[in-house]
Amino acid sequence: MSGPATPAAVGTGGKILARPRSRASSPASWWPLFAIVALGAVLRLGTLGSQSFWYDEAFTPVHVLRAGLGATLHNVVHTENTPPLWYLLEWGISRVLGTGVVALRMLSALAGIATVLVAWAIGSELAGRRAAIATAALVASSPLLVWYSQEARAYGLFVLLASVALLCFIRALHEPTTGRLAAFSLSASLALLTHYFFVFLLVGMVLWLLGSAVAAASGRGGKSQERTTNPPNLRRVLCAVALPLLVGAALIPLILAQGGHGTQWIGEWALGSRLEAIPQYYLTGYTGAALGHGVELLVAVVMLGGFSHGLWCTLTRREERGALIALTISAAGVLIPIALAVLGADYLAPRNLVAAMVPVSALLAIVIAARRTGRLGMGLAALLALGFTALTVDVALSPRLQRGDWKGVAAALRAAQPEHVITTVELGAAPLEYYLPPLSNLAQGSKVRVTEIDETGYAPLRKSAGLPPAPGFHLSERLDIHGLIVYRFTSRAPVTISEAVLREHVITDAHPEVLVPGSPRKTI
Repeated sequence: MSGPATPAAVGTGGKILARPRSRASSPASWWPLFAIVALGAVLRLGTLGSQSFWYDEAFTPVHVLRAGLGATLHNVVHTENTPPLWYLLEWGISRVLGTGVVALRMLSALAGIATVLVAWAIGSELAGRRAAIATAALVASSPLLVWYSQEARAYGLFVLLASVALLCFIRALHEPTTGRLAAFSLSASLALLTHYFFVFLLVGMVLWLLGSAVAAASGRGGKSQERTTNPPNLRRVLCAVALPLLVGAALIPLILAQGGHGTQWIGEWALGSRLEAIPQYYLTGYTGAALGHGVELLVAVVMLGGFSHGLWCTLTRREERGALIALTISAAGVLIPIALAVLGADYLAPRNLVAAMVPVSALLAIVIAARRTGRLGMGLAALLALGFTALTVDVALSPRLQRGDWKGVAAALRAAQPEHVITTVELGAAPLEYYLPPLSNLAQGSKVRVTEIDETGYAPLRKSAGLPPAPGFHLSERLDIHGLIVYRFTSRAPVTISEAVLREHVITDAHPEVLVPGSPRKTI
């Protein structure tokens, strides 16, 4: 990562003198990395526990994690749609630190910080120091990557392990020693055990390695092999690819058993809208929402302008090759899932492409901060990172851009009367069960005797919202908690009401859930 070594000086009589110290290896030369990592850490850790758990996050401690590892893995098979590695790590963390918001998000935050270091190394390997600084800065400040570094789900770890695999792939491509190929094989296998969508990034890496090996074997490596001290060996490449293939094959029974749990919403979201969301997410974060003051437009202009300027200035041969590698891996990670969705195998959720945003960032960094762009190129890269930072901070300060505040809803509902029932949307069930234990789902066909009915949800509201759900009840309070709505209905005397009536009388058109006080399944 420190650039080519300075050759030793040769004195009179052929005597070898001491090697002069490389500027790139001096401690002072590393201050940009320290500053960028510090920025990434502040953005991820500074507000780690400020936002509420949303549905997917709360689902893990409520429905997946158990005291026993076997029970936890059983729940992964029957309730989740993700490989098991992240759940194994979270189970261990929960046994030590508990299931609090910060505890369950800490793994993602630390993974996000480590990804900044890996991004520096990726940029350095692809195109040198300028690309290293720019890539690390974009990854550290990215609103999307910061978002998933603050989420108690597998995405943060997925991004880290996919980035490590990308780094090992690049190093193996440059110098395909047995050790480097083994590192790629192991890191790729771990990434595949974290998220199924890594397979698309892996396809791009494997095809490039195989292509290089075949070209070297046939003597067509040419200038593309200029940084390779040993030509790629096809047999060693195939051996390196074998382990990820075996891991993928071993995951097939799990994939079949999980059966696409929780992916029905993908097909209900128009494919065109999902395609539009991919660049929106990269620019403004998971919400993909307009921030209201034009900063996102300025960032987009800087990004496009810097990229165009870099191409106009032309890249060096090394930068061209690095950009082509980043482009190839990015395209494989994004375009293959899109093609499968068009063909009918539609699991294209924009968040599943999050790991592909690291090679995308590397591509942008290489071109924008190319050597021939001079100070202007580095200035544009810095301005883009500054814009990303501003967007990230805006999300951290604006509740309307954050996860739904189910913690705030739960706080409002703690004042409920003892005999009460809660109707909510499906996405609110797990967070309310997490923040208001013990709650459980009211059995279908049953009845409950209550003096208070609390209806929760979000816009758009039904026309019937605010009307009493049953005779004897009247509206006593309406709350708006950062976009989440609570209607509180009370009755002077207990009223028996059926589960069917409660489920029909909800304030939104989303799938309803009915929760009542009671002992839920055993949790940790």
